[in-house]
Amino acid sequence: MDIAFVLYPDMTALDLVGPYDVLAHAPGVTPHFVAATPDPVRCDAGMLIAPTTTFAELDRADVIVVPGGKPFGVLAEGTVAAWLREVHPTATWTTSVCTGSTLLASAGVLAGKRATTHWAVRDLLASLGAEVSTERVVRDGSVITAAGVSAGIDMALALAGILWGDDVAKGLQLAIEYDPQPPYDSGSVEKAPAEVVEAVRGLMLSGFGADRDRTG
Repeated sequence: MDIAFVLYPDMTALDLVGPYDVLAHAPGVTPHFVAATPDPVRCDAGMLIAPTTTFAELDRADVIVVPGGKPFGVLAEGTVAAWLREVHPTATWTTSVCTGSTLLASAGVLAGKRATTHWAVRDLLASLGAEVSTERVVRDGSVITAAGVSAGIDMALALAGILWGDDVAKGLQLAIEYDPQPPYDSGSVEKAPAEVVEAVRGLMLSGFGADRDRTG
């Protein structure tokens, strides 16, 4: 089974690494880190990830995983969306994490479909034609989308259950000891204090705005 993990500048590392650590250890999986060029890709916090192949070289995959990050530069540039339009029709599963759903939408993958994303970009996703859900993981046909960042692990475990059965998925969950017990109950916009939500929203939108300004 070929799983393509999409790389692009300013992506969020955990969006990719979380699903990778769930899915890539399963028997028979060949992971591919695919990007526009063979050069290392710098994530939004500075981590470098090396591609193993390029969009030009990889024209199919059984599973596609699109991480999120700062969306506007990649949306404007269009290379990721163009590749998704080519490979999605033959993929068994196409998935996204966080703002990665905006890339699926820009490729037409989410037209008329329910999907989720990071809470800060729900309006953006809706403007791109998706039916936006506030659920943590959403499956609509062969497309599975996850909410912000850490939800990618939940998405990958859900997909593992579909691909290999519940017992295998439970074993993968145990192997990575995914048993969240956070010290705070503020992991969603619905639960966090209003002042925290506004502070984080301001920081994120200023970062997205800087990204958009660089491409505008």
